[in-house]
Amino acid sequence: MKIIIFGLGNFGTALALSLTETGNEVIAIDKQMDKINLVKDKISHAICMDSTNELAYEAVPLNDADKVVVAIGENEGAAIITTAIIKKLSTVKIISRALSPIHDTVLEAMGIHSIIHPEQDSADRLTKQINFKSTLENYQLDNNFTISEVRAKKEFYGKTLRELDSIDTYSLTLITVIREKEKKNLIGKKTIVKETIGRTNPDTVILENDILVVYGNNKDIENYCMGEEEYDLRNKNI
Repeated sequence: MKIIIFGLGNFGTALALSLTETGNEVIAIDKQMDKINLVKDKISHAICMDSTNELAYEAVPLNDADKVVVAIGENEGAAIITTAIIKKLSTVKIISRALSPIHDTVLEAMGIHSIIHPEQDSADRLTKQINFKSTLENYQLDNNFTISEVRAKKEFYGKTLRELDSIDTYSLTLITVIREKEKKNLIGKKTIVKETIGRTNPDTVILENDILVVYGNNKDIENYCMGEEEYDLRNKNI
């Protein structure tokens, strides 16, 4: 995959190197040339630019990227402006670092759902999350088995687990379901939050936008996700 990383602090640099080592094409961007010099020979591309300057983005292949990570950690304002510019100029999936609770709120208001907190999420863990292309979050147990959050397939919608044998077809074990729920924040604005439904049973119905928490072999999880990607591609071509 092609990943663009904005911000080469400790976290951004570690992520750029880790993603490169796992076979991704990484483009790293920072406004400080000394940071660019540290990684330019170790990753695919390194660009020195001010990411808060919208005009500078003419040199950035946003629309060719699979994902963009805003890893800026020294300037909350710059991180927010960078995220806003990227969202304005492209439809690429954005993973953005949050530096404070208010930063979280701003990102959520902007429609950014993949928010990271490097103090809690290591670059190695995020690398695993990115490399599992269609999974939402991963908890790797060892080199072969992972607990992953994956989107429910369209053919699951409206069916009970009793009616479904598709999950078994993929050799995955369903642990629980994460479901969207509407709530109001402190200022009365309605927001969508995701909550687990707890233990499932044969009568549990899978709804649209449900996220399935599954356990299985890494290859089986990849097969499940690949099938979903092919399904989406066929629909786009119809």
